Parts: sequence; structure tokens; C-alpha cells
Amino acid sequence: MKQQNKFNSQHEQEMAAQHQSTQNTVQEFSTVEELLRHDAAQTAVPAGLADRLQKSSADFPRPNRSWWKKLLGQ
Repeated sequence: MKQQNKFNSQHEQEMAAQHQSTQNTVQEFSTVEELLRHDAAQTAVPAGLADRLQKSSADFPRPNRSWWKKLLGQ
């Protein structure tokens, strides 16, 4: 039991150190698009919002097939 407590304590210390190091990291982006992509990758979309977006976009017409897909029969 004591070993597990030691492990938990060490694990918590490592996580705290890792969290501290990530907070001090400065990141520069060359374009606004890179910044937005990075932010989107780091931000989780709430489940309710994702469901509402899926339902509202279900009525949109599907885009036309590309000319090369029509030509190749795909």
C-alpha cells in the first residue's frame, strides 16, 4: 500500500512539473491560420454543440461530384 502511495505522489509531482513547463512555453505562429489550427486541436467541442451542428448541417445539399470522379465512374 505504501508503494502505491509513493507512486501516486511521484506521479503527481511529475504531472505538476510537466504542467508547469507547458505553461511557460511560448509558441509563435507565422500565420493566423496556423494559430487557429493549433487552437482548434487543443480545444474540445462540447457534445451538445457537436450534436446541434450535426443536426443543422444534415439538411445542406451534398456537393456535386468532381468531373474526374464522374469520368472515372467513382
